[in-house]
Amino acid sequence: MRFLTPQQSRTMRWRARLLCAVLAGVCFGGLLLRLAVLMLRDPDGYARRAADQQLRGTTLPAARGEIFSADGTLLAASETCWTIRAAPRELDDTLVQPAAAALSKILELDYADTLQKLSVRTSNDCLLARRVGRDAADAVRSWCLAQKAAGIQIRQDTKRVYPEGDFLGGVLGFTDVDNAGLWGLELRYNDVLTGQNGQILTAKNAWGYDMPTHYQTLTEAVPGSNLTLTIDANIQHWLESALSAAVQEHHVAQRGVGIVMDVNTGAVLAMTNQPDYDPNRPRYLINSTVREQVNALQGEERSTALQAAQQAQWRNKAISDLYEPGSVFKLITAAAALDTGCCRPTDRFTCAGKISVAGTRFRCANGHIHGSETFAQGLAVSCNPCFIQIGARLGKENFCRYFEAFGLRTATGIDLPGEVRRSEYYTADRMGPVELASCAFGQSSKISYLQMLTAVCAVVNGGRLMQPYLVQRITAPDGKATDTAPKLVRQVISEETSRTMRELMAGVVTSGTGKNAALAGYRVGGKSGTSQKLDSPNEGARIASFVAVAPIDDPKLAVLVCLDEPHSWTTGGGALSAPVCAEVLEKALPYLGIAPQYTEDEQQRLFAAVPDFSGRGIAYAKAALGELGFAAAVQGSGGTVLHQYPAAGVSARRGSTVTFYTEEDGIPED
Repeated sequence: MRFLTPQQSRTMRWRARLLCAVLAGVCFGGLLLRLAVLMLRDPDGYARRAADQQLRGTTLPAARGEIFSADGTLLAASETCWTIRAAPRELDDTLVQPAAAALSKILELDYADTLQKLSVRTSNDCLLARRVGRDAADAVRSWCLAQKAAGIQIRQDTKRVYPEGDFLGGVLGFTDVDNAGLWGLELRYNDVLTGQNGQILTAKNAWGYDMPTHYQTLTEAVPGSNLTLTIDANIQHWLESALSAAVQEHHVAQRGVGIVMDVNTGAVLAMTNQPDYDPNRPRYLINSTVREQVNALQGEERSTALQAAQQAQWRNKAISDLYEPGSVFKLITAAAALDTGCCRPTDRFTCAGKISVAGTRFRCANGHIHGSETFAQGLAVSCNPCFIQIGARLGKENFCRYFEAFGLRTATGIDLPGEVRRSEYYTADRMGPVELASCAFGQSSKISYLQMLTAVCAVVNGGRLMQPYLVQRITAPDGKATDTAPKLVRQVISEETSRTMRELMAGVVTSGTGKNAALAGYRVGGKSGTSQKLDSPNEGARIASFVAVAPIDDPKLAVLVCLDEPHSWTTGGGALSAPVCAEVLEKALPYLGIAPQYTEDEQQRLFAAVPDFSGRGIAYAKAALGELGFAAAVQGSGGTVLHQYPAAGVSARRGSTVTFYTEEDGIPED
């Protein structure tokens, strides 16, 4: 046997100690490294896993903020509904098939699909139905109580509703099944409208079942903020009604666009595309012809066509589409020419019915030959040769400079998604004499409808280009409100030029193409437009438009109405669109407290003193009233007038009704 020497023994002991130290270092180092990774990279990982094993979280959905019009009409709200979920592992085996049968019937679900979900016995959660009404939720609850069925969860939820139906649909937009904004204001202000969900945490036992309620903790949901719009529901109703009637009467193929704006602030008081969709059913195609065409398809082809049709239906033409503004644009050319000093209202031009520019011949609208005319007359009768000459005086550099200054190159910045970012226009380096000529009277450039109206507001409000907006107030859940202040973009023309333009626009209505926009008691300024759709395969396709401003002496409202491809006795904007503007202004101006001021001629034409018919026969009284332009109503069965209202001598508007009372018992007390 070989014995170790003391030196060898000491060496072995040191080696053993070193090996133990290395092993200890590796083991403890690995543990320390793992601990460092857990602490630094994922410090809450085990806590989450423990909580997942020990707790069950139930989300309490937050109500989405409401949307109101400026006058307080509720436009969008959140309505309580219920979501039905199940935890199949908690459901007794003997109740799987009965539950599938009962729930399928109550919730109108497919039985086989429901049975398959409930048969996954290891599952802790599966979705059965969303957005269930109160009656269905109560029926599910009653069945569960009667059968003592565990594992069926009835969770409160919310869904978006629009109480006014298709009113303002294209502006409001809509949400998806998770209440997230998908279109319109719902999308633009989604972060503001969305609240913070709450939660109920329930402790679970070792088998995964809920423990008694005293093991629960509750975090309340916080609703989203409310929006108050600049839209006035009454003005919006008047605009939608008048525009819808015009679209139907004139068989407008590509919808109509209408906008009403506060001239001085840029606040949009009404905006619509007609016909409009119902945000409660945004995917339902409102155009019956398109709907039938889509339904005739199958498979992927139908899906693609349906999506394209829905996108077109949701598109807000007022901000998303470009169009040739036609003669309405002459207001911009005129304002630029006056502001630069290259023209005066009294300057004279000659219209021979046509004019040649660099070998290209342009005609006056409808072949008119106006002869010698002033600048003001050329605007009133919408003379193309006159404005081609004005454009030549203005020059391409000035024309392009004012085109940009009026905000016609880029988006207006309105608080809506989907606004077209850039218009289509010529820059000075690409503009020749022919392009300048056509642009001067409103062709060859394409801008949005909202850009056009915003620029017109700058023409009449003293030259100030204002940024249009739709939300005037955001109110937080705690009641704190944030108001939107009107935003001045830039000063475009002088106050003097603006004042001159207001008078010229008044002349368009009193003695030009805008006579159908005239309104008794108010001075209205305006401009008609009938633009050719140069990119349309139909050479006869036109857009009939009119812009009206009132009262023109102190402008408050501007209305733009455009009918895209009307099929009527004419395509003229002064004939088709001007009456729509007049109808809206006739109702909106008195509503806003702007009282009419009748001229002497209007007073005599519109009003008359009611004669005294006391003691006269009913037949005579009716005939005499008819000659004066009044209507008659009779109370009682007698043949003689005993009393009348209004009383004799009162000045009343022609067309109003005078009531005759023929029996003593029916005479009202004073």
